[in-house]
Amino acid sequence: QVQLVESGGGLVQPGGSLRLSCAASGFTFSSYVMMWYRQAPGKEREWVADISTGGSTNFADFVKSRFTISRDNAENTVYLQMNNLKPEDTAVYYCNARKWRDNFWGQGTQVTVSS
Repeated sequence: QVQLVESGGGLVQPGGSLRLSCAASGFTFSSYVMMWYRQAPGKEREWVADISTGGSTNFADFVKSRFTISRDNAENTVYLQMNNLKPEDTAVYYCNARKWRDNFWGQGTQVTVSS
């Protein structure tokens, strides 16, 4: 069955870095656009970044120049490198796989930025 399993979240101080991973299985990973979303307490889920099948990337304005997204099709994994983290980056981060009508979600990983 389809699975997206995020990992790498945790508690980090402002200015610190984290690398999130999302391991995919149960579908042809290389043919799917992969995305990261996040949801802060009391707020709606919002798009953070995406990477196409060809490796093109897009980022929300609030993370540009701080976050990078990459994928390893051999390992069926997508990454989100987060640098210079701010308290407002605190949220549950979700991995998403998209292709035509397919729209798969992971369970999320908590990122907390606090001193």
